[in-house]
Amino acid sequence: MLSYIARRLMLVVPTLIGASFLVFAAVRIIPGDPATAIAGEHATPEMIEQVRKDLGLDQPLFTQYGRFVLAAVQGDLGKSVRTKLPVADEVFRRLPRTLELAVYSLLLAAAVGIAAGVLSATRPYSVADNSSMVLALLGVSVPVFWLGLMLMLVFAVELPRLLGLSGPILPPTGAGSWRHLVMPTLTLAAYSTAIIARMTRSSMLEVVRRDYIRTARAKGLMERTVIYRHALKNALIPVVTVVGLQFGALLGGAVLTETVFSWPGVGRFLVEAIGYRDYPVVQGTVLVVATGFILVNLVVDLVYAFLDPRIRYT
Repeated sequence: MLSYIARRLMLVVPTLIGASFLVFAAVRIIPGDPATAIAGEHATPEMIEQVRKDLGLDQPLFTQYGRFVLAAVQGDLGKSVRTKLPVADEVFRRLPRTLELAVYSLLLAAAVGIAAGVLSATRPYSVADNSSMVLALLGVSVPVFWLGLMLMLVFAVELPRLLGLSGPILPPTGAGSWRHLVMPTLTLAAYSTAIIARMTRSSMLEVVRRDYIRTARAKGLMERTVIYRHALKNALIPVVTVVGLQFGALLGGAVLTETVFSWPGVGRFLVEAIGYRDYPVVQGTVLVVATGFILVNLVVDLVYAFLDPRIRYT
């Protein structure tokens, strides 16, 4: 077990290096000169050159990347060009709001997705099964921004009293009641719910055909006991992996949801930084999200190995 954990931890380092390089390179290949965008349209060439020097853009790319990595390792993600505040402080101040939205969305997606998957698998090709899979297909296919706008139209315009929303989706302070979480959570959870439901159905259909399930039924056990104690317990092994991966995906997928609902999280902060060509913020924010995704994948690998004794540790 320890050797397995050590190997997984060793793989995290090159993955983080690769992610940091991709983040750095992606920012550099964005069309347009960041120094010109920051200095303004009416800036003189001297002013533009000074901005380029202040940002270190006049140095070779490998030198810039080396400085970026060394600073990031020490927790320094640079300073925002627009606000002059440390990027790390700005990101981690907004990160709890994104995590809040992602956790609630994952809990909703896991509960609804697993329940729908079990229902579909225990009644294959029935009306319940077909309805669940159609809804799952819609959840995968419907764009996040469209679903968010439709929910806003229904709950904030047509039925504002249902959730008590008569003004903005979230107050300017970013502190709202549970009602302000409903629409963003539903929007963000839609895709993950569909993925979890389809995976649960597929895994359950495979498990219920196993010999030990036939044996449990032959012993006279109640169908509920067979399904929930024997079948579901074994079917959840791949589902746990999907749930963990979906949490990482929710961190990145929160960008559109936070933008639609003006949610004061990391995703909205990133979109605003792109609009202002605030390159240090873009680099730092994407790196933090990518690191979170990598760490979630690491935890999922370890949990999967713990749940499934068939995983070899050596």
